[in-house]
Amino acid sequence: MTLARNDFFSLVRRVLQGRAVPGARCGRCWGGILPLGVKYTGKHGNCHHLKEFSNDPKGERRKAWSEKLRKKPGAKMSGGNTGKVLFVDLTRKKITLEEPEPSLYEDFLGGYGLGARVIYSRTDAKINPLGPENMLGFTTGPLVGTPALTGCRFTVCGKSPLTGTWGDSNCGGYFGPALKMAGYDAVFFSGTASEPVYLWIDNGKAELRSAKDLWGLDTFATEDVLRARHGERVQVASIGPAGEKLSLIAAVMNDKGRAAGRSGLGAVMGSKKLKAVAVLGTEPVPLAREDEARKIRQQYLKELDRDDIRHFRKYGTIDHVASSAMSNDSPVKNWKGVGVRDFPAADKISDDAILRYEIKKYACWQCPIACGGLYRVPGGPYAVEETHKPEYETCAMFGNNLLNDNLESIIKMNDLCNRYGLDTISTGATIGYALECYEAGLIDKKDTGGLELTWGNHAAIVTLTEMIAKREVFGDVLADGVVRAVERIGADSARFAVHVGGQELPAHDPKYAPSWGLYYQVDATPGRHTQLGLVPYDLGRAYRGLELDRKVEKYVYEGKGELAASVQDLLHAFYCTGVCMFAVQRINVNAWPEFLTAVTGKEYDLESLRRIGARVAALRQAFNIREGVEISKIQLTGRALGDPPLDGGPLEGITLDMPTMVKGYYTARGWDPRTGYPTAQALRALGLEDIAKDLAGILSEG
Repeated sequence: MTLARNDFFSLVRRVLQGRAVPGARCGRCWGGILPLGVKYTGKHGNCHHLKEFSNDPKGERRKAWSEKLRKKPGAKMSGGNTGKVLFVDLTRKKITLEEPEPSLYEDFLGGYGLGARVIYSRTDAKINPLGPENMLGFTTGPLVGTPALTGCRFTVCGKSPLTGTWGDSNCGGYFGPALKMAGYDAVFFSGTASEPVYLWIDNGKAELRSAKDLWGLDTFATEDVLRARHGERVQVASIGPAGEKLSLIAAVMNDKGRAAGRSGLGAVMGSKKLKAVAVLGTEPVPLAREDEARKIRQQYLKELDRDDIRHFRKYGTIDHVASSAMSNDSPVKNWKGVGVRDFPAADKISDDAILRYEIKKYACWQCPIACGGLYRVPGGPYAVEETHKPEYETCAMFGNNLLNDNLESIIKMNDLCNRYGLDTISTGATIGYALECYEAGLIDKKDTGGLELTWGNHAAIVTLTEMIAKREVFGDVLADGVVRAVERIGADSARFAVHVGGQELPAHDPKYAPSWGLYYQVDATPGRHTQLGLVPYDLGRAYRGLELDRKVEKYVYEGKGELAASVQDLLHAFYCTGVCMFAVQRINVNAWPEFLTAVTGKEYDLESLRRIGARVAALRQAFNIREGVEISKIQLTGRALGDPPLDGGPLEGITLDMPTMVKGYYTARGWDPRTGYPTAQALRALGLEDIAKDLAGILSEG
């Protein structure tokens, strides 16, 4: 057969890794990827967008729904949106502008809601996440680029190559507002380019350009080249060498340190040979009631004049690295350790110890909280000229989790991950797994390229991080996360791999806040700490302005699932507007429907947003069902669950009662508690009749 890349050694390497082999191009997809062991016959049926898996064999429902999405003559677009979405076919080098029906925004807002609706409707079932048939979206929300506080977020979304589920990752900085101000609410990519390209968007004009000169550059250099070429005001979202080499823990980066890190979507960009999206956007976002929106902004700005906001502005997330080690909120020694016993030096990598490396503050676009910072290590083996602050997750995963109290090494690893485009959470988690494999004698220095992978050995850990980023030596074994590493190192190492559904867990132990464990398991994107939901109430806190009908007790599991679903639905809607999780935690929840009403001209309240969030939750889960994911098999196990429980510290003896929480959560949603599937009745009640029809024969009626 004719190989897509005439590179024998690359082919052998991919076969040995168990990765898909590039196959001959079929007439439909022009570059489909053959599953291993499937003989090429020259027909499209061998490609991974196999029609036989779909309940829509001729694509008629998808075509009909796509037509339904297009704006009808006379339909009026609400404020906060441009009403324009770009579809970029990289295979055919074709860019199409569509103007969706206003109901798309009304039903799904933006973010991963809009992304899920579009991608579900325009892709086939059981697609290969690294194949041309996967669609990759960059979406904003109706509050992005508006006076709404922290309206700066964008979401990267598509099928995750890491988990095989729905994947989305949220990011701040300046890229999201630039995309909106350039005239587009979202951009969706399909197909695969024949050579590296980037998308250049200049205030309503878009074109594909060659990125051959950018391929191989890190994300910092990529931004520098594109700004030199297109102007200093250009905003860039790009991948580094990790994404180019299809690392399944690769991130999409912007602003030299803001990361859409989870779900491995950087690898999807790499598979499409899409190096970057560069945007110049200077046009104002349309507002229905501009004066009202600005008045609401001023009202809530006054509420930010508080000590807790000033504290967060000073430290950001680094104020609890040490305290989280002591409480075991963060993992210690790859989730088996007890902070007070095993890592008493955590204060060396927390709070003011980190702050002394800060050279200036950093704020995302028009953010009044300004929790970020730019850092410098002036000399020594880990010298860094300028990089973004290592946030809590990074410090905990490269510090507490690895018993590493060398702060400068953590700043260096953060810089390496930002430049090469790696998720710091998954990278730190995978290194923790490797250290324990080394400790147990499952690997030795012959396997690791001479590295002595002992706990706290910061020099070896930094070197291994760079190996992972470059897919070199032992780093190639680890570059696709812990599940693939187990396949390569051996089944005996599975007990050291802490993940859910293939996604490495973030630095929050669910035994510390059980609602996190629930969301890690039941959300359509497994292992996502930003699905915060009921967690504050587990910890004796609350969202301002949101009172629950009963008190939440941390370890009382009965009734927790019901509350978790209700609160999560609100947060789904908030996130889909394009605002920041940190603002959601700190600003009265009524701010968001007030901003939406003023910006869009449509009336919103908490209950209408809750219904939108429930619709988004059901649609993301429906995507997983269509992709053949057995949702009931995505489960917390082992150390994360408390099996066995920790033998000391504040979480000693705790094992989570997951079945009670999960059953309550699914039942509250009207989903089948055995399978985790929404019922057809539940989908229809949320206005998702076409999804219920598409999955007929799979879902129970309810």
